[in-house]
Amino acid sequence: MRYSGIGGQAVMEGVMMKNQEKYAVAVRKPDGEITVEVSRYHGMIKNEKIRNMPILRGVFSFIESLYLGVKTLTFSASFFEEEEEDEQKKDGKILSEEQKNRRESIMMGGTVAFSVILAVAIFMVLPYGISLFFQRFTDSYLLVALLEGVLRLIIFIGYVGAISLMPDIRRVYMYHGAEHKCINCIEHGMELTVENVKKSSRQHKRCGTSFLLIVMLISIFFFMFIHVDSRVLRLVLRLVLIPVIAGVSYEFIRLAGRSDNAVVNFLSKPGLLLQKLTTKEPDDDMIEVGMASVESVFDWKAYVEEIRQEDSERL
Repeated sequence: MRYSGIGGQAVMEGVMMKNQEKYAVAVRKPDGEITVEVSRYHGMIKNEKIRNMPILRGVFSFIESLYLGVKTLTFSASFFEEEEEDEQKKDGKILSEEQKNRRESIMMGGTVAFSVILAVAIFMVLPYGISLFFQRFTDSYLLVALLEGVLRLIIFIGYVGAISLMPDIRRVYMYHGAEHKCINCIEHGMELTVENVKKSSRQHKRCGTSFLLIVMLISIFFFMFIHVDSRVLRLVLRLVLIPVIAGVSYEFIRLAGRSDNAVVNFLSKPGLLLQKLTTKEPDDDMIEVGMASVESVFDWKAYVEEIRQEDSERL
C-alpha cells in the first residue's frame, strides 16, 4: 500500500474528500443527482514551522477536522431542508444570503463547542467520576486509573455500537465505508471503478475511529503515572492533557498511514476491528458518490500509474 495523502469523512448522503488544502463534498440529492462542491481550507495556523511541529500538528489537525467536518455536514444537510424552506416561504420568512451565512457560522461554532464539551463530559469526566467510587475498595492508584481507562473504553465502544443501530447513522456508516474503500482502491494501485472499489477493504489505518480509540488507550498510560491527592486537580490535569494525548495519538496514526511495519500493523489492529462498527458495506450509488469526491481533489490516474511504474521497476 502506498500513501496517497487524501483523507475524508462521511456526511449526510455523501462523502467529503480532502487533499492538502483542497476538499470536495459530493452529495446524492433527493432527486438522485450527485452534486459536488470543491473548496479550499487553509487551516487555523499559517506558519508552516509551527503547523508541522510534532504533537502540535496533531492538535491543530484535530480541531481543523472537527470544524471542517461540521461545515461539510451542514452543507450536505442543506439539500434535505427543502420542506422547511418551503414552509418559510409560505410564512414569508425568507432569509438573505448574508443572514444565512451568519446563521450558519454561528451554528457551526456552537456545534463544535457543544460537541467538544459533550465528548469531554462523556468520555473523560464520566469515567473519572465513576472510578472515584471504587477508591473506597482499594488504595492502589494504578488500579483505579486502569479501571477508569477500562470504563472509558467501554463507554466509547458502547456509544459507537449503540448509535450504529439508528437507521440514519447506519447510512452514514455506509458512506464511511465507501470513503475508505475508494481510498484503499487507489492506494493499492487499482483504477477507481465501482467494481474495484467493491473489492477493496472498508477498513483503513488512518481512520478517525482508530484515532479516537488510540486516544482512549494512550490516556490510560498517561493517567496511570500522574498521581496527585486532590481529586479536583486530578480532573484538571486530565482535561489539560487532552491536547497532548490527541497530539501523540495523531503521530501514531500518521505513522501507521505511511508504514507497513509489522509492529505498526499489529498495533493498528484494534482500530481496524472497531471500524467494523463504524463502517458498513456501501451500495453502488454510494460508491459513485465517493468516487466523484475523490476525482474532484485527486488525480488518481497519474497516482496509479506511478505505483505501477514503481512495481515494474522492482521486478
